Amino acid sequence: MKKQVVIIYRAQHFSPNSVEKDRAILDEVATCLQPWADVYRFSEDTWDDEQLKSTPKDTVLSMARSSHVLEALSQQDSTVKIINTPQGVRHCSRMIVHQTISRLQLPLPPSSGVDGYWLKRADISAQTVGDVQFLKNEEQLTEAIHKLPEKGVKDFVVSAHVKGDLIKFYGVRHTPFFQYGYPTDLGQTKFGLEQYNGIAHHYAFSVDQLRSDANRLAEELGVDVYGGDCIVREDGSYCLIDFNDWPSFSWCREEAARAIAELVKQKWT
Repeated sequence: MKKQVVIIYRAQHFSPNSVEKDRAILDEVATCLQPWADVYRFSEDTWDDEQLKSTPKDTVLSMARSSHVLEALSQQDSTVKIINTPQGVRHCSRMIVHQTISRLQLPLPPSSGVDGYWLKRADISAQTVGDVQFLKNEEQLTEAIHKLPEKGVKDFVVSAHVKGDLIKFYGVRHTPFFQYGYPTDLGQTKFGLEQYNGIAHHYAFSVDQLRSDANRLAEELGVDVYGGDCIVREDGSYCLIDFNDWPSFSWCREEAARAIAELVKQKWT
């Protein structure tokens, strides 16, 4: 008998400049699950609690981030497998991620330096350019922090700018899948902030260590499908600067989709 799988597309305002890419990964996973499962599709933008309740489901694959959808998913029967879980998604707020990296003693950027600062809104994922700001010095940083209440921002994270290669990484826990790449090589950008680290030099570093650190963080936060960013310094050391639930896997979509589909099947064996 086929399994019943519900997929939930992310709301457009949670996918700045990435709406089609975010939708594409779920579509690719759905393709991989056929003919093993019947797939039902929902959108966070047009969410209907009653429609979800009336739809048969063994597994939910959700990219949703809004509080009302996460609450609805939290009310599902415990037999329903949810990837990523509502609790895991909530744990991926920037403040909790920052605190968890620190508690696990994983590599973080320093809190101060001479090459500028990053000021990041910490209560939600970045949705506009202003949610992540580069400031040249402490004076600019102080001024920007003072303006945050005017924007309704109470929680924020500050870190020093780190020179080195900007790397994006993607993973699917409980599978061999782990990929990394250089946004400047791939010509990919969300808000154009990659310019502050410039063209990648491809400094050598331990991919195995990054994979281990990323999986450890994902396990602690409670997410199976994840992505993140790090900076690799010239000496091969690195620091984690971002981590999030369910990225678009844009340059390795087919391979990631196969891994996610395998993860779904694992949960029913």
